[in-house]
Amino acid sequence: MSERTGWDRRLRVRADGKGLVGHAGVVLLRRCADQVGLTGALAAVLPVGVGHGWRERAAVVVQLAVAIALGAVNLSEAEQLALHHRNLSGPAASDSTTRRTLAALDESALTRMAKARRTVRRHVWSLLHLRPGGFPWLSVAGRRLKGWIVVDMDATVITAASKKERAAATFKGSFGFHPLAAWCANTSECLAMELRPGNAGANTVADHLRVLAAALAQIPHSSQARLLIRADGAGATHGLLEHLVALNTARRTVRFSVGWKITDEDEAAIAKLPETAWETSLKQDGSLP
Repeated sequence: MSERTGWDRRLRVRADGKGLVGHAGVVLLRRCADQVGLTGALAAVLPVGVGHGWRERAAVVVQLAVAIALGAVNLSEAEQLALHHRNLSGPAASDSTTRRTLAALDESALTRMAKARRTVRRHVWSLLHLRPGGFPWLSVAGRRLKGWIVVDMDATVITAASKKERAAATFKGSFGFHPLAAWCANTSECLAMELRPGNAGANTVADHLRVLAAALAQIPHSSQARLLIRADGAGATHGLLEHLVALNTARRTVRFSVGWKITDEDEAAIAKLPETAWETSLKQDGSLP
């Protein structure tokens, strides 16, 4: 944050994290959606209408996404944020309008939206390749994984304060939801997400296969030659790992990394390994621990 002090009007920059405005970048976020074609692509697949008070459904969806990025946790907060930014982003959709928009998104509409997102993502990734720094390749253990798209799969527990739709007791003893998502680690984009009830299994193979298929469908074909899929212990199942092995073809290389909970049997087997079997581990940046 900068401030003017004294009669000399000097500009001083502070980095103490105080006096910041959380939604100062909203205009860039909304304009980015417009400029890359996301708003227009959604408008082509969502219902349109005429008449007083009609809100274009694509604008409603984009406004809601922006509100979520700014920290809104319910439709009322999303409406208030949109009202605050109406001079920048246009008329605000009410919470009831947003609710009706979401209720109308059936499987057919979601499929069309996924195709629109895939088309826009292909365009955005082509722009990333053209920038001075190039596409954001990851570095693991000091090695730059150029040409590799890294997909992280993980489920997370989201608590609910009341008995909302599909909320249930979770395996962690809380109450709420248990969505499973896949993210592109290169760009920090959410590629796919399945909204699951709180009692959904952590390592359910069918759920992982659906989310993985939806995530891979979002990756441009030109970027699918080398894929690294990462998951925690929930991905350590025969069904998922066998599927990942089967994804390898003459034109596509798929590697994976999963974790698992070490049991007493595992520890006993590890203890039997000779010292010559061990190597020094490396940190994420390739340095020694």
